[in-house]
Amino acid sequence: MAMLRLLTPADFHSMPWKNGAGRTTEIAVHPEGATLDAFDWRVSIAEVERDGPFSRFPGVDRTIVLLGGAGMHLRSSVREVELATRFAPEEVSGDDAIECALVGGPCRDFNAMFRRGRARGRVAVVRDTDMDFDPALFRLVFAATGKHECIVAGRPSLRIDGGHALLVGAPDHRDEAALIRIRPLDDGAVALVVSVAMP
Repeated sequence: MAMLRLLTPADFHSMPWKNGAGRTTEIAVHPEGATLDAFDWRVSIAEVERDGPFSRFPGVDRTIVLLGGAGMHLRSSVREVELATRFAPEEVSGDDAIECALVGGPCRDFNAMFRRGRARGRVAVVRDTDMDFDPALFRLVFAATGKHECIVAGRPSLRIDGGHALLVGAPDHRDEAALIRIRPLDDGAVALVVSVAMP
């Protein structure tokens, strides 16, 4: 049976960015307690208060989602990304040296990171209607705005309040966790759903 863990802001962990230029709030990391150089996957929220470089994470694939603020312009030697629409995932490489320019003041963003060769992942957005998700080894549901109901196969439904999260994992990390349904309960509610597979 799937492992379920409700996470509130009291469970999150605030820390400096890897490069020390800002602060991040870690929602979940695997293995639990892993450092920034040793995680398989990690989900966090960053406070971006000024222009400057993003931390580099060689060998890590990143998905960034704007949560609040006017947006950011991200530039590297490889590509440029305009992060101006809330709740629109953008994939970037942790290998790249990324410079950030704020569009109109401080921003908050959601980060999902997956270390290549040890984890693969994606971020989906739930809004306006129910969504079903096939089994995955790990799944993290973050209620970005509003309340949501989470129905995990074989379990009573759970409610996630805004700013809280639900971590669903497979027992002993051997088999995939159960199918899950996410149902927004408030008008305008948005959830970000991180699905993780591992080799």
